[in-house]
Amino acid sequence: MEYTFDQLKGMTVAEMREIASGIDHEAVKGYTQLNKEHLLEALCKALNIDTHTRHKSKVSGEDKARIKSEMKALKAKRDEALEAHDHAGLKKVRRELHARKRSLRKAAALAVK
Repeated sequence: MEYTFDQLKGMTVAEMREIASGIDHEAVKGYTQLNKEHLLEALCKALNIDTHTRHKSKVSGEDKARIKSEMKALKAKRDEALEAHDHAGLKKVRRELHARKRSLRKAAALAVK
């Protein structure tokens, strides 16, 4: 059976050891003595599972690239408002930029956990 990193991480140590017992690979030698963290690493190595697939490219249901392009457009609007001395418009654009930056940072912090 094909496993993903998230599936293996959600398993108990006993379940992971059962999987390791059926694998003949150098990485899982001595699987009965490994703790969950080391066993997970060994199983991923033996099964050629990429451990970095758990990071998501989407930011809270939205595309990161789209948000960054919106931020670029907002920065252009900010520059125009600065040149025109439009303080009310400048404040509005800065608030929108601030909200976009916070959403990106919040999603990045959640992805790390």
